[in-house]
Amino acid sequence: MKVIAVYHNKGGVGKTTVAVNLAAALRIKDHRVLLIDIDHQANSTFATGLMKFQDEEDDDIAGNNILQVISSEDFYPISEVVRPSKEFNDPEIDVIPSHIELVKQQDEFSAFGDLIWQRLHRKLQEAKYDYDWVIIDAPPAKDWYAKIALGTADYLVIPSDLKAFSNSGLEIIKEFVEEIDQKRLQAGRERLEILGVLPSKVSTNFAYGRTLGSRKDEIIRKHPHVKFLDSIIYERTDLAHCLDYQRSVNPWSQPLPAPRSIFRYKARSASSQEFHKLADEILAKTGVYR
Repeated sequence: MKVIAVYHNKGGVGKTTVAVNLAAALRIKDHRVLLIDIDHQANSTFATGLMKFQDEEDDDIAGNNILQVISSEDFYPISEVVRPSKEFNDPEIDVIPSHIELVKQQDEFSAFGDLIWQRLHRKLQEAKYDYDWVIIDAPPAKDWYAKIALGTADYLVIPSDLKAFSNSGLEIIKEFVEEIDQKRLQAGRERLEILGVLPSKVSTNFAYGRTLGSRKDEIIRKHPHVKFLDSIIYERTDLAHCLDYQRSVNPWSQPLPAPRSIFRYKARSASSQEFHKLADEILAKTGVYR
């Protein structure tokens, strides 16, 4: 089992889009995949079709989500919290959902975080024969949930739109990873391996495309430690629409959210090919393809 955290401390860089569609791509390639949403905004939970309820009384995620997994040492193993995505991909992926209730626990984790930051890692080890890949959608913050995500993962993918604010955050990510690595080494674990920055939400505008290489070169000059993945995820209409897809139950009712992976929404689109390429590159870089 290999664990990848998808993380950037800036929001709006396509992090959730990358996490859910990478998970879908690996599943289509016949790998057993678990997606973990550890962001209180629960975007990956919504994107995989697990938030179809309209009212709080129908909320079946509260009390049985990632919060319980990391809050309890002896209860809530992975097998009791995991659930399949709904109408998201073919085949579906397994998901540990997130919930807004993560916000309430943040202060407690800040006080006792050193006691629980490896709990998710330990519980995943108990399920290591159930999955080939675990993808963790981390929050766009430098908080305890991000620490847990990076402390759990074997590898890190950093989506970035390569704009100024995203680029300035790369030094912060480097320092954050160094902080996490010290804890990992103290616990007898290996350092987190950064697979690279993934250009995402990149404009298909021809003029922008001509400057993409120079943008990457400029980032490397300013941040010599940064390396890039070869894959690029462009900002395309199909990719935007697949997670916003809605379906009508009948002609008289409001359409209901029915998010799809890019592969279920439009399997032969340019975006689906980009995610196939990303999955293949990650499989190669992690030694699965040799």
